[in-house]
Amino acid sequence: MADKTTAVAEQKPDKAEQQPRSVRVVLMALMITMLLAMLDNMIVSPAMPTIVGDLGGLEHLSWVVTGYTLATAASTPIWGKVGDMYGRKGSFLTAIVIFLVGSVLSGMAQDMGQLIGFRAIQGLGAGGLMVGVMAIIGDLIPPRERGKYMGMMTGVMAVAMIGGPLVGGTITDHLGWRWAFYINLPLGAVALAMVTAVLHLPKKKAEGRIDYLGAALLTVGISALVLVTTWGGTEYAWTSSVIMELIAIGVASLVGFLFVQKRAAEPIMPLHIFRSRNFSLMAVIGFITGFVMFGAMLFLPLYQQSVQGASATNSGLLLLPLLLSMMVVSLFAGRSMTATGKYKAFPIVGTVLMVVGFLLLAQMDTGTSRLTSGLYMAVLGAGMGFLMQVTMLVAQNSVELKDMGVASSSATLFRTLGSSFGVAIMGALFNHRVQDVMAERAGELGGKMTEKSAQLDAASLAKLPEQVSDAYKFAVSSGTHSAFLLGAAVGVAALLASLFVKETPLRGSGPAEQKPADEPLSVPRASIDV
Repeated sequence: MADKTTAVAEQKPDKAEQQPRSVRVVLMALMITMLLAMLDNMIVSPAMPTIVGDLGGLEHLSWVVTGYTLATAASTPIWGKVGDMYGRKGSFLTAIVIFLVGSVLSGMAQDMGQLIGFRAIQGLGAGGLMVGVMAIIGDLIPPRERGKYMGMMTGVMAVAMIGGPLVGGTITDHLGWRWAFYINLPLGAVALAMVTAVLHLPKKKAEGRIDYLGAALLTVGISALVLVTTWGGTEYAWTSSVIMELIAIGVASLVGFLFVQKRAAEPIMPLHIFRSRNFSLMAVIGFITGFVMFGAMLFLPLYQQSVQGASATNSGLLLLPLLLSMMVVSLFAGRSMTATGKYKAFPIVGTVLMVVGFLLLAQMDTGTSRLTSGLYMAVLGAGMGFLMQVTMLVAQNSVELKDMGVASSSATLFRTLGSSFGVAIMGALFNHRVQDVMAERAGELGGKMTEKSAQLDAASLAKLPEQVSDAYKFAVSSGTHSAFLLGAAVGVAALLASLFVKETPLRGSGPAEQKPADEPLSVPRASIDV
């Protein structure tokens, strides 16, 4: 229950009785909002072929996803700082509105150029959704209690991963692709109404101004790096002048950003938060978690479809062993942290399981059964479950309450960048290996088939001669072997980082709560009401 000195809502006689229900209502609204952000790409992906058939512009199709990703990544740290300076509730509601406006406009798009632009608007809003959810939970719930609620977020992610493609395909087939965007409206309206009515946060009036120069430099730097990972090895060769120029622009912008942050009155990403050892370690572990997790989610369905012959219709179901394991373990870890206040063991156990899981997955070949691969995936999922929420929880516990937004956005940003680099680097390794094996086993025909893309669709696979088809299955299993070995090697770096995590008491962990040496505590805290 919020302290009387910090609550801003009007006190009511039955507030003590209403508070638990209020917490549940707010959390429900936050989970709905988080579902919006996670479902979007999952629902839109199955609609892409239909969109191209209707709007044309096949050559620009990748920008429908890239524009959204760029806007989300670039705006994430800015949303965190705006919430810290001007109030969490207002920035969160604004992000929801921008996301919904982008959804409506995307559904109304008349050509591919409009769709790409409107998806970028949608991405701007999406950047504030995840940060807002994390930061508001950080305001409302003490760290000791926060674990069990963050475990719910992993469950939401699992639901989005499993159900998103199925829902997207069903909507596209029966209602049309435009409803893949319009479906966001009822969910967003419910979240807006619930947050507006129930959530009350302390109003803030910032003394300084937003660091616009820092924001611009960070935006350019992040955009350049995301484009490098998106275009490298696909649109352009890794050694091409375009990629080299983007790398130079990205590095120069980020160096300039660091220079500006040291002098700005209200820096977008205050560098002092990295003085906390735990926060810096969580940034590293979060980056690596994003790197390996999204790489695995990209190549596991590809292996199951190409090698094991699984149907692509319900592609989310292919990841069921991994996602269910991740969800169950995440819920267990959250409740354990709430009960004991201890968390140091979780990143260690999580990274060990992650490395073991990747080593097991690297053993898969053309004869591996679905049961065996499912068990391997469950091991990896368990490792992810121990890591998914502890990185955010420890990062938030490592800063003052006034920096909750930038801590949440920074942790989210590092995971997002990790996923971009993971997909790009693991993808480059996979493609190179598949092309080499196809050239060896299927000769000139195999080399030509995978010259432009190492990922053949179901229609292309069905037309292959048996000898070439067998060669492709072997090539994919070899490619995933290399990619998963890289995941294991990168996971070792996360394991080494986790060994240095300091077991700093979670705030709100006992009656004699103390202020940790490197994690100062500040007020005010939020209140909720109905």
